[in-house]
Amino acid sequence: MILENTFADVWIEGEVSNFKAAPSGHFYFSLKDKDSVIAAAMFSRSNKDLKFKIEDGLKAICRGRIDVYPPRGQYQLIVDNLEPKGIGAQQLAFEQLKKKLAKEGLFDSAHKKELPVMPFSVGIVTSSTGAAVRDILQILKKGARGVNVVIRSVRVQGEKAASEIAEGINDLNKFSRQADESGGGIPHIAGNKVDMIIVSRGGGSVEDLWAFNEELVARAIYASRIPVVSAVGHQINLTLSDLVADFFVETPSAAAKIIVDKKNSLLAEIDNLQHQLNFSIQETINNLNNSVIALRHTLKSPLDRLLEKQQLLDELYSGLSNNMRSFLKLTRETAGSYIKRLEALSPLAVLSRGYSLSMAISNDVIIKDASGLKPKDKVKTILGKGSFISTVEEVNNG
Repeated sequence: MILENTFADVWIEGEVSNFKAAPSGHFYFSLKDKDSVIAAAMFSRSNKDLKFKIEDGLKAICRGRIDVYPPRGQYQLIVDNLEPKGIGAQQLAFEQLKKKLAKEGLFDSAHKKELPVMPFSVGIVTSSTGAAVRDILQILKKGARGVNVVIRSVRVQGEKAASEIAEGINDLNKFSRQADESGGGIPHIAGNKVDMIIVSRGGGSVEDLWAFNEELVARAIYASRIPVVSAVGHQINLTLSDLVADFFVETPSAAAKIIVDKKNSLLAEIDNLQHQLNFSIQETINNLNNSVIALRHTLKSPLDRLLEKQQLLDELYSGLSNNMRSFLKLTRETAGSYIKRLEALSPLAVLSRGYSLSMAISNDVIIKDASGLKPKDKVKTILGKGSFISTVEEVNNG
């Protein structure tokens, strides 16, 4: 009783040994240094919020009180708080999870999927009101207007952010899988499939970005059938989302630039193929002309037969040229038609024609029915250029 009453609140530093986690959720272990050892117990009410794993060999600083365990008549430390020595609890949790996921192979390059040659439809998992989505949409509007955009709005910071981000990634996969199974619509043009997912948010402190270090998010990215680009706004430290993603960049703008670069690369490749085709046609014609000239020198008679072959060659040349010009013209017209249809279906194009998109500020949900509103509700309206916030004065359900 003297020790219990005297040492009601103590701090003890030592190395963890003989650690055991009981089915009840309580932790039992010993704290030792080179000269002594003391038994310790950390009950579930105290250890439930630990972000890291306690394991043998961990050097820790514990706060608690001295107590006696009656069945053995042994003094023990009842631990209320435990912190790793020399490294923060959050950083230790990160390193432990990173080591665990690496051991399972989540970071292996063999599991990473190639990005599509040209993503005609991209899903973005981020906050619909954040700077990240505005940066991405602005760059796509300038450099790749024909790309369809599907925004899955989530919280990117706070207690529930990790679960919402993981759910957003899963939802975009379900959306694309249902489109594949239904088989309806024209692929990519009808906006019924996502070719690439961008998981993104703007910059912030380590704590602000912590949702992207959660195991739930890392496993959702790894399980995605669709290639995932991690675009978390940081400059120094990598997140677990970066490590497990198929591709990662440091800013949301860089993620959008990937799509613009791929579009420009595809157009350049088309121009190069057209040049090669024209060169090949001309080379073939020149070879045929040379053959005729050689035959002409070899067979000086009968002259009429030679002239007949030359006339046939001229007809073939004319027909081939006409056919190739028609084919290239038709190809350009078809590509132009697809691009116009893609641009017409883009949410940005719809907004630029005078339409707007309104969402309730209280929950960031798009308003489709006036019955969900009431007077004095705050509403954010997004236009083709800019946005504004208004207050509901009257609701007309008709």
